[in-house]
Amino acid sequence: FKEDILPKGTSQFMHSMGPFLAVFPVLVSFAVIPFGPPLTVGDKVITLQLANLNVGLLYIFAMGSLGVYGLVLAGWVSNNKFSLFGGLRASAQMISYEITMGICIVEAIAAYQTLDLQEIVYAQGANPLNWGIFMYPPFNIIAFIIFFTSLMAETKRSPFDLPESESEIVAGYLTEYSGMKFLLFWLGEFAEIAVASTLVVLLFFGGWHLPFFDITTIEPFLLGSVFPFLPAFLHDFNFQLAPLLGAMVFGAKVFFFCVLQVVIRWTLPRFRYDQLMNLCWKIMLPISIVNV
Repeated sequence: FKEDILPKGTSQFMHSMGPFLAVFPVLVSFAVIPFGPPLTVGDKVITLQLANLNVGLLYIFAMGSLGVYGLVLAGWVSNNKFSLFGGLRASAQMISYEITMGICIVEAIAAYQTLDLQEIVYAQGANPLNWGIFMYPPFNIIAFIIFFTSLMAETKRSPFDLPESESEIVAGYLTEYSGMKFLLFWLGEFAEIAVASTLVVLLFFGGWHLPFFDITTIEPFLLGSVFPFLPAFLHDFNFQLAPLLGAMVFGAKVFFFCVLQVVIRWTLPRFRYDQLMNLCWKIMLPISIVNV
């Protein structure tokens, strides 16, 4: 409910495009995330993802790359040197850490031989030893550590929140934003945490699979046979437990990694900006290339 203040020397349209471009790519990234095993209704099989793309992994990274434009635009149109500095920091940081993430993804593609996220989950199965983090040890463990660190830098969370560090540049690209536009930036940032957690779960921790138990083997049953006290029109309803259980397992894993990112935020102090870039270009990038 705060007043939407427009800086002098800019347009309302361009000022509004910054938060829109920051949040839109993140929200549409959820379209290809498989959050459970397929659901069968009559003769039709429904996959529990909005868009069943065979290049889902590539799609998520394409959308993630577009988020840079929103932050750069926000810093530029704010007509404020603090904001411009924050936008430059954000673009350099996000582009740098996208490179290390991309190299880690090369390892995943080499391991799974596909870009389809649903196929990647099926390839891992219910045995945790076949999950991504335990494939080709120790290479995928190293890939997971680099990938997770890069994701935290990509989402601009502590200790990587240099684009908006209050002690140095007031609030970076957010300085001249208030009200709903300010909220959209934060909505996009916290949605990025959820997308990052889903990627970690899908690539390294078996997706919606439960350890040591194959959810897809659970047979559907008629509700009336288990709950005879239900109304008559529900007795012949063919209830499938597998998609519901799979979605709950997937949600629990994603929730764990969301909480882990928040706990890390509370635990570690912020890097200096030169340390942030050195970590990417001089340490993580060479390790990830050697790892591939």
